[in-house]
Amino acid sequence: MREVVLDTETTGLDPQAGHRVVEIGCIELVNLVATGRSLQLYLNPEMPMPAGAQEVHGLTDEFLADKPLFADKAEELLEFLGDAQLIIHNAQFDLGFLNAEFSRVGRPRLANDYVDTVSMSRRKFPGQRASLDALCERFGIDNARRTKHGALLDSELLAEVYLELSGGRQRDLGLAPEMVSAGLEGLMDPSRTIRPARPHAASPAELAAHAEFLNKISEPLWLKADA
Repeated sequence: MREVVLDTETTGLDPQAGHRVVEIGCIELVNLVATGRSLQLYLNPEMPMPAGAQEVHGLTDEFLADKPLFADKAEELLEFLGDAQLIIHNAQFDLGFLNAEFSRVGRPRLANDYVDTVSMSRRKFPGQRASLDALCERFGIDNARRTKHGALLDSELLAEVYLELSGGRQRDLGLAPEMVSAGLEGLMDPSRTIRPARPHAASPAELAAHAEFLNKISEPLWLKADA
């Protein structure tokens, strides 16, 4: 199963008020294993960066001035996402911003299935903090680099959190990747002596005891089914 862990950074909190996406970060997972494929897009928001937003992610007007517009990168983003299930922390926020950006360039809303890891963590740990930092702390994930928010870094951390929320990191039972990809054939030693299968047929005494037991059952269901 292909999934994409996704995060955004923005100029504010409300796309309906004209706030824009300034960074998108994506990490590809296949069967809950990171493939190494990622996508990071910095985008010119066509508006001044509010001081409060800059304090959160550190992206300045000067840094973003020569970056492409969302319209120039919409197709690249859609190609990377494909029909993958999206993994997003507080999904309504990021999807709201992305769908607003797609609407501005005349594109349809994203139709991908998605998992909201905030809801996922609250179901698993009711009453506990569900922020990304809190979940990193809970699972022992090193987030020391997260001095400010960043879409790609947060996607990398969220990918680890998601694997833990999904049942842990050892999804392949600890097998080496080449053995997993090879299937059972990779585990077979051609020089190994194969023992014949052990006989499992019932003995005459066991068959007689079974028949005697059946005779003691009144109105057995299998006889009614045949009637």
